[in-house]
Amino acid sequence: MAVETTLRERMEVITARFPQPLSALIPLLYLVQEQYGYLTRGGIELAAEVLGTTPAYVDSVASFYTMLYRQPVGKYVLQVCTTLPCALLGADEVLAYLEEKLGIKPGETTNDQIFTLQKVECLAACHRAPLMMVNDVYTVRLERAKLDVILDGCQHGTGPDPDQIY
Repeated sequence: MAVETTLRERMEVITARFPQPLSALIPLLYLVQEQYGYLTRGGIELAAEVLGTTPAYVDSVASFYTMLYRQPVGKYVLQVCTTLPCALLGADEVLAYLEEKLGIKPGETTNDQIFTLQKVECLAACHRAPLMMVNDVYTVRLERAKLDVILDGCQHGTGPDPDQIY
């Protein structure tokens, strides 16, 4: 398959930059996710083959990271931090509001495939709690009005503005 050949070539180029091939594992997993939207079984197997390891090893590493998706996700992945600082400042309310607005629970994707809601551990911005990441964009000091603006932007295909502090 042409896509696999191209993906393999890209993986080999990345792997060649590292003195130890296994050091390229995370970049290769991001490459697979970029290609397919999540870590496909074939992508995991290809990464394992390129790195000279087993698919089980690659999968075990992938399962550790919340930003690596092991199943299909929506266009916008909403990762709500629920650790103590965020919890004390309203993370449970943020999560409940998103569940109500989207009609899904953490770990689920909306029927239109626009949103996936995730409950995650620390996003390392406790001083701006409560917060969530929308794909790779931090949204901070969340309240209902901000959530509505963020969701509206996503529903219209623009997502949150990475230059805007929410």
